[in-house]
Amino acid sequence: MLDSRRMRTNRIEAFSDGVMSILITIMVLELKAPHDPSPASLASMWPTFFAYILSFIIIAIYWVNHHHLIHLVTRVDSIILWTNMNLLFWISLIPWVTVYLGDNHALPFPVALYAGVSVVAAIFFLLLLSSIVSHHR
Repeated sequence: MLDSRRMRTNRIEAFSDGVMSILITIMVLELKAPHDPSPASLASMWPTFFAYILSFIIIAIYWVNHHHLIHLVTRVDSIILWTNMNLLFWISLIPWVTVYLGDNHALPFPVALYAGVSVVAAIFFLLLLSSIVSHHR
């Protein structure tokens, strides 16, 4: 069994930072410039661009909060690691639901799916927070 007194936070922090930065990169690569150089064709992309901005802000909020949270931790155990992995899994779905929402912005199911992924990610952030609090009173 691993000795949790020796498990530092640098690996969880570096891995989480890497995942979140890759997700933001993937999202921006999904923004396709229109072939028509007119302002009207650019304006027609507003739903896709708005979805990107919203998702960028959400991932940025998670990154900032995760950064501050992990800096409060002195050691991690497997519960914290797995809870963090679950959080990263749900955040990793944000680029996909962003594209889906941007392509189908007027339909209720893509909006509900985007909201659902966001809610589950928030739940896992709270679970990560509670697992950290239980180890660091």
